[in-house]
Amino acid sequence: MNKYSAFLLAAASVFTVASCSSDSSGSSATNAVTTPTGTAPDSTAGHAGGHTYACPMHPEVNSTEPGQKCSKCGMDLVHNDQVSNGKGYQMKFVPQPMQLAAGQPATLTYTPQEVGNEAAPVPLAVVHEKKIHLIIVRKDLSVFYHEHPEFTAEGNYKVPFTFPKGGEYVLYQDYSPAGGGHQLGRQVVSVQGAKYTPVKFSKDQMQWEQDGYQATLAFDKDLKVGQLLGMKITLSKNGQPVTDLDKYLGALGHVVVISEDTERYLHVHPNDQADKGPAIGFNTSFEAPGLYRVFLQFNHAGQIHTGNFTINVKGPAAS
Repeated sequence: MNKYSAFLLAAASVFTVASCSSDSSGSSATNAVTTPTGTAPDSTAGHAGGHTYACPMHPEVNSTEPGQKCSKCGMDLVHNDQVSNGKGYQMKFVPQPMQLAAGQPATLTYTPQEVGNEAAPVPLAVVHEKKIHLIIVRKDLSVFYHEHPEFTAEGNYKVPFTFPKGGEYVLYQDYSPAGGGHQLGRQVVSVQGAKYTPVKFSKDQMQWEQDGYQATLAFDKDLKVGQLLGMKITLSKNGQPVTDLDKYLGALGHVVVISEDTERYLHVHPNDQADKGPAIGFNTSFEAPGLYRVFLQFNHAGQIHTGNFTINVKGPAAS
């Protein structure tokens, strides 16, 4: 997995295997919104004493020695020039129509901006085959969407979307400016119309079934904060192991993990592996206890499938 999350920075927390935590900026969908995004720390001081290396997902984890791995997610540390250019970024969001309504087609427009130099263009790097990964969830985390705004001649990114029900939704933008570190924008929008019925999650749900598929989620350690966890999802169809997974956006599977209050967001990508299932391995860590929803996406037989789980993460063991 390359540059895809880091976030316990600035206005909110981000973490992943990535992890990415979200900066929060609540808003009603009736106005344009500009949200500051998590930004990697300036690495200029590190260069004064020689080369430094940092995790693309957790820039606070660094070393002066090459070949080291992140203590939070297990990723290889890379030269700091690849992690941050020292600039701050924000994401401008403008929906059309300004007041979103259930069942009414809308266009969601995003413009990445450099803080203090908002008129300057901000080219984005292609990460997992797209420049922006837009994650949309209901505020109760019962429904998950993954969209990809496309670049326009106007210099912004647009995607059509129709909210099926009224109520509150949270929108996350996962992106990396060229030459900069990973960023995550977040907005809360209110959609008019007949509201969805909120779902309350509480118990661990480690299995998912739909359309003949079954997915089982497992961890190699107790679910507690402050430790690197091995996460495995095993897939079957009609009782038979799935051993011919296709790649989706360049990977065997994608996992997004969101905390119950929607303030913490982790985008988790699989470890390198030679086979194509039935198990997909990941690494991740949690920095706060609580209930989390886990959303899995995988590609099989030419179709994208989305599964979901619920986990409860405990605090550190009492000393």
